[in-house]
Amino acid sequence: MAAQQRQVQQQAVDFEDYLPVMAERLGEEGLMQELANGFRLLMDPARGLITFDSLRRNAPLLGLGGMSDADLRGMLAEGDFDGDGALSEMEFCVLMVRLSPDLMDEPRRWLDDAVAQASQFLF
Repeated sequence: MAAQQRQVQQQAVDFEDYLPVMAERLGEEGLMQELANGFRLLMDPARGLITFDSLRRNAPLLGLGGMSDADLRGMLAEGDFDGDGALSEMEFCVLMVRLSPDLMDEPRRWLDDAVAQASQFLF
């Protein structure tokens, strides 16, 4: 169990490192297209959602074949904002971005700069 948890953590670190590189190389539109492709790879075609069964069936394609059912359910729960037990394409994309905090560094800087500029006019 501890070995599987280390593997999942390492894969999460690898993903955190990889997604910002993808975003830089592909641009915003290209990244969204790649995330959409990933969603389609994992989704249940009949429901158009990533379900527990579709995730378990397709997890080996992502190198996650050794994950327990509890871990897979935890992954779904983390991104399931509407509580339906599955991930829509939007929930999946939001989850992928949330799992890669470095991806949000540049937009945060833009926001900080905009707030600083706006505060000059207010005070």
